[in-house]
Amino acid sequence: MTTPATFELTEVFAGPADAPILKGVSLSVPCDGILAVAGPSGSGKSTLLRLLNRLDDPLSGTIRWNGDDVATLPPQVLRRQVAMIFQKAPLFPGTVFDNFTVALPDVSRARAHHVLEHVGLDPTLVERDASKLSGGEAQRMCIARALLTEPAVLLADEPTAALDTASRRTIEDLGRSVADSGVPIVWITHDTDQLRRLADHAVVLVDGQVAAFGHVSELDQHESAHVRELVGAPS
Repeated sequence: MTTPATFELTEVFAGPADAPILKGVSLSVPCDGILAVAGPSGSGKSTLLRLLNRLDDPLSGTIRWNGDDVATLPPQVLRRQVAMIFQKAPLFPGTVFDNFTVALPDVSRARAHHVLEHVGLDPTLVERDASKLSGGEAQRMCIARALLTEPAVLLADEPTAALDTASRRTIEDLGRSVADSGVPIVWITHDTDQLRRLADHAVVLVDGQVAAFGHVSELDQHESAHVRELVGAPS
């Protein structure tokens, strides 16, 4: 049985017009579990993610979200359904609660407490100055903020790259929980061990093109040694 797609990309070119980063990418993004995006630096991973919630627009080609061309959707409307978290947690001035109101202006204290508990944080942190959070706490707070709008999908651009090992595993566990609860995640990672712990599916980008796509077990058998290396296939 084929898994339905959340996003459909068709012949997408993106980046500078004189030197595109993505070069004719066609891809169906599954609407379940975690899709890991792997590839060398400069292969277009972050560019791909930014296109999915219109932080950038393609030079050409089509990106459809649940059948609708994203170019026809107001960015703010799209971003309430397609939330994004970054490698460095973006914090707004004020308390954790103030940060939540950026995403959901009418958020209640009870809802704020609930979403903090959902990401494994003490609800009393709602009154903490956001700048006083540790790196791991800040990243979990940003995930909580993203979840406030009840997104249909979560985009994660190397969300653990700046964290220590313990915090990294905490965020991984949280990501797994979010995906298992029905919110699929597109997760960029350079860490092959992380990819193998998390990925239900994987796409490998090389030089701005899709080099491989499928379940990790399938990519372990890929004919390209470079693809097998990028997904950490056993030797």
